[in-house]
Amino acid sequence: MIEMTDSQALHRTVLLTEAADEVSRAHNGIFIDATFGRGGHSRAVLSRIAPDARLIAFDRDPEAIRAAAAIDDPRFSIVHAPFSEMKEKLAELGVTQVKGILMDIGVSSPQIDEADRGFSFRMDGPLDMRMDTTCGLTAARWLAQASEPDIARVLRDYGEERFAAKIARAICRTREETPIERTAQLAELIARTVPKNKNDSAQHPATRSFQAIRIQVNGELDELKRALSAAGSLLAPDGVLAVISFHSLEDRIVKRFLDAGAHPDKAVDSRIALPADAFAPALWTDLRRIKPSVEECEVNPRARSAVLRTAQRTEALWSEPAADADKRKGGRR
Repeated sequence: MIEMTDSQALHRTVLLTEAADEVSRAHNGIFIDATFGRGGHSRAVLSRIAPDARLIAFDRDPEAIRAAAAIDDPRFSIVHAPFSEMKEKLAELGVTQVKGILMDIGVSSPQIDEADRGFSFRMDGPLDMRMDTTCGLTAARWLAQASEPDIARVLRDYGEERFAAKIARAICRTREETPIERTAQLAELIARTVPKNKNDSAQHPATRSFQAIRIQVNGELDELKRALSAAGSLLAPDGVLAVISFHSLEDRIVKRFLDAGAHPDKAVDSRIALPADAFAPALWTDLRRIKPSVEECEVNPRARSAVLRTAQRTEALWSEPAADADKRKGGRR
């Protein structure tokens, strides 16, 4: 029996049907929900897979682990770990190959809606922002010790904030006299520093900065890159990877990762003449891009920015896509 908690009832899972349908194409075998959240996708996958199939979920949020206790299904289990560690954690369970992997990237609605988690500038709370509250630096701690150039870089690179340098300067000046420890305190500081967005008056001036600091505190982009590589090596031939992202930084990483594996020839300098069999076999096929329906966006405004990308593993032996390997070696993209 799959029960629904109060938080699950309040939280609308984005692209629920589409993601579950894609990742459970095989119907039987072992499936992974790499970002359990409050379990919406896990419940949907369990309703689609075979009676003797298995679903293993991951999450680094202790609240998510507690919420998973509501799922009373012998096919289901959950591991308290970030999805970047799924390959190692699965190996400990004796699992080396799976049929489907689902990732719903970013912060979940319950995390945003709980003031004590410190993710939202709309409610006052401690400036925490950690997805795993049992370890790591809080946002307040990071802001207290990071240099002005580092703060500016994070706001610019992870938040695409035009006024990154100005905000970083204001943060460093303020912390000399008063520690920045509350979400309302930081949001007000940014609002005083940054002019209103004339093109989007509804967007709070702190939106981009809060996103950037959250990504920094949780190492989200590096976690995503490691998780994608792990997924590629874990998936069996014809296995499906489904990734939902909510902003361009994440989606760009996913798109480039899948494109590099699906089209290895594009990673080679086109000016160099090579025989047709010189290219590595493609790792991915059947790439799809799915957006929420108009109806879903009307019911759940948080779905508007979501993008679901899916791909199917080929029979080629796993190797790191050439574009990613080249980048790690310091070569050109």
